[in-house]
Amino acid sequence: MTATLSAPAPAARPAPAPQRNRTTPALVVLLAGAAVLYLWNLTDSGWGNSYYAAATQAGARSWTAWLFGGSDAGGVITVDKPPAALWVSGLAARVFGFSSWTALAPQAVEGVLAVWLLHATVKRTSGPVAGLLAGAALAVTPVAVLVFRFNLPDALLVLLLVAGAYCTVRALEEASGRWLALAGVAVGFAFLAKMGQALLVLPAFTAAYLLAAPTSLGRRFLHLLGAGLAVVVSAGWFILLVELWPAGSRPYIGGSSNDSLWELALGYNGLGRIFGGSGGGGGGMANGNIGFGGGTGVDRLFGASMGGEISWLLPAALIGLVAGLWFTRRAPRTDRTRAALVLWGLWVLVNGVVFSFMSGITHPYYTVAVAPGVAAIVAITGRELWRGRRHRPVRVALALVVAASGFWGFALLARYPDWAPALRWAVAVAAVLVSTAIVMGVRRVAALAVLTALLPAAAFGVATAATAHSGSIPMSGPARYAEQVGGPGGDRTAGEGSDELIELLRSTTGTWAAATVGAQGAAGLALASGKAVIGIGGWSGGDPAPTLEEFRRYVAEGRIGYFVATGGAGGGPGGNGDIPEWVADNFEATSVGGSTVYALS
Repeated sequence: MTATLSAPAPAARPAPAPQRNRTTPALVVLLAGAAVLYLWNLTDSGWGNSYYAAATQAGARSWTAWLFGGSDAGGVITVDKPPAALWVSGLAARVFGFSSWTALAPQAVEGVLAVWLLHATVKRTSGPVAGLLAGAALAVTPVAVLVFRFNLPDALLVLLLVAGAYCTVRALEEASGRWLALAGVAVGFAFLAKMGQALLVLPAFTAAYLLAAPTSLGRRFLHLLGAGLAVVVSAGWFILLVELWPAGSRPYIGGSSNDSLWELALGYNGLGRIFGGSGGGGGGMANGNIGFGGGTGVDRLFGASMGGEISWLLPAALIGLVAGLWFTRRAPRTDRTRAALVLWGLWVLVNGVVFSFMSGITHPYYTVAVAPGVAAIVAITGRELWRGRRHRPVRVALALVVAASGFWGFALLARYPDWAPALRWAVAVAAVLVSTAIVMGVRRVAALAVLTALLPAAAFGVATAATAHSGSIPMSGPARYAEQVGGPGGDRTAGEGSDELIELLRSTTGTWAAATVGAQGAAGLALASGKAVIGIGGWSGGDPAPTLEEFRRYVAEGRIGYFVATGGAGGGPGGNGDIPEWVADNFEATSVGGSTVYALS
């Protein structure tokens, strides 16, 4: 049994050339299908997340805004994330021109590359068929379809983390410190895409290498120290750059309390996300708002908020992981199948536990980071269990994997009773028939098993691709369900203002056409007018940038055209703070297309 489910010896690992040639057309079909899924009618989503789209617009016009992730070309304040994802979209916009396409397409390309890299990673430990299955499972996972069709930093995060896994697997083959250091570089740059979330894979990479690298324990530790240094250097160079750069000549670091990227990493985007507090109001909102993850607990990934995003294959992956580790328990220390299961298993478990219990700001699409691990486990264990199917315990385990994917797919589809009701019943029937056939030893059911496992998620993923998304909290699924993100802080799209207001802003010639409280409203005005707009206070409107002194200087220098109030035509300037009060006290309000506007120059 152990020999059946264990990986072949390293010398026999490379697949023969004819086998590679036979699977190449299938790989081309997989990548072409992923490209179509992620790129078809992409611009139906408009600007997607206008907050990040406006930052891409700013980066296309100002190298300083591009370098630091500025939310406006004038360089007042950055977005509340590190800028790596904006480096990619900003360069695309500079090369091809800023548009909805160049704001969204980079994430689609990153998605196709992630599918390819996951295939390549799994192929090295479990063969080309398992690699194809892993790539397909990732490609159709609904939250992956959502993120790879939307302008969020999570797309680049996933690509870089999968690249890190590939480098770790390469390092495991020959105990290569160089490949392990490259894995650290990938994680370090992933930190510059989504900060602390990138570090959640480090336990998985570390455990797999410590367990299975074919060298002495001392050398394993030495290689891990080198990889850790690579993480620090590849992430730390930019943190050091921000700290050393004169604060007056760069944007304020949005989301931080003291203009520090390091403080942002530890606070708002670090411990605050896990424990609440400085991470924003996640705790209360999480328990009552589907857009903030729902209530915390062990069932969170399966609940109403996150279940339809990531959990389609999660029960099958957990069953397969337990079975795979059990059947390889007596394998040699360097067994690569078990090492792969340890890597991907800890990837899923660590991310899953954090997402399940974090009480700070949490959104369902964060779970895309779990998707590569789930896809890899299902593919690896599916292949290994199929190889050992002549043994009854293995057949039973494989049948449980298929049944779990089918029945949980049925349960998830039942949450959307008006959408494709026949599909869930077809999946349930297939799950019964195929799992029974596997237990009975019926041959030639592999294709049906794969179809039963992937069909529910694939159908939901296609429905996600057919739905336009916008706002700050996109959800996967058919349109009428994806839009049901209620409560405060739900899926909201920043208003772009009336035609009269936009024409007024387009006529300005200063550094900034206008200023308004909050980066969301500023983003809508900037995208509609094509002009830079200051979002006072950043994302939440509460960051201390610009200060009143700075704002008054900008006005005195004639660099800001208008102040657009957030309270509407009949109200005051809107928002809190001394800048709106100063504007109201010193300038006359007029109504422009239903918006209250103050001419500042």
